[in-house]
Amino acid sequence: MSGVVVTGCPRADLTDVDRLAGYGVATVHEAIGRAGYLGAHLRPILDGLRIGGTAVTVLCQPGDNLMIHVAVEQCRAGDLLVVTTTSPSTDGMFGELLATAVQARGVRGLVIDAGVRDVADLRRMRFPVWSRAISAQGTVKATAGAVNVPVVIGGQVVRPGDAVLADDDGVVCVARGQIEAALEASAARAAGEVEGRAAFAAGQLSLDRYDLRPRLTELGIRYVGAEDAGRDEGAGG
Repeated sequence: MSGVVVTGCPRADLTDVDRLAGYGVATVHEAIGRAGYLGAHLRPILDGLRIGGTAVTVLCQPGDNLMIHVAVEQCRAGDLLVVTTTSPSTDGMFGELLATAVQARGVRGLVIDAGVRDVADLRRMRFPVWSRAISAQGTVKATAGAVNVPVVIGGQVVRPGDAVLADDDGVVCVARGQIEAALEASAARAAGEVEGRAAFAAGQLSLDRYDLRPRLTELGIRYVGAEDAGRDEGAGG
């Protein structure tokens, strides 16, 4: 869909989004059935951040950031800008000036399946970005795209108003209508991780805690002493 700007999109409740972000991307991703992960190619320019926001989606042409400028007007406090292109691009489509503009509107960060630049300035501003690339290559402002339409990144659909969570492990999207279920599942998983952490600190083996020994038997994995292993290697030679 091109040449469309959708206004007044409903958004996920920010309190719920913040609670979900607190669990971390990996925990939420696992809790919702290993879904929603936008891919290992999106990496943060700042380490140690954990954020969540409501998606304002942007579809651009490669090498053209016109629609990001259009999207600024649609942003409000608590949003997270999610940008992709109609075909792969690593051009630096977003920099310090756009960050200043969206930060003034309360935007919490940027996820972009393309490039960013002015990275030293973005780091100085503490503006969170997850991007495909860092590139000084500039862009034009000449071609129509779309704002607040469903976009696809890493095989995952991101819709305007969805919860988008990001940290050092990457980016995950949770559909607006699935946030309550995701909160319940994430809370349960986090509780299990607390118990597991205590058990491992006390010396329990993960093989036993996760009942993996029967699986080893099923796979035909056997334990042999070092002396026997050496004899087997000699026979194979």
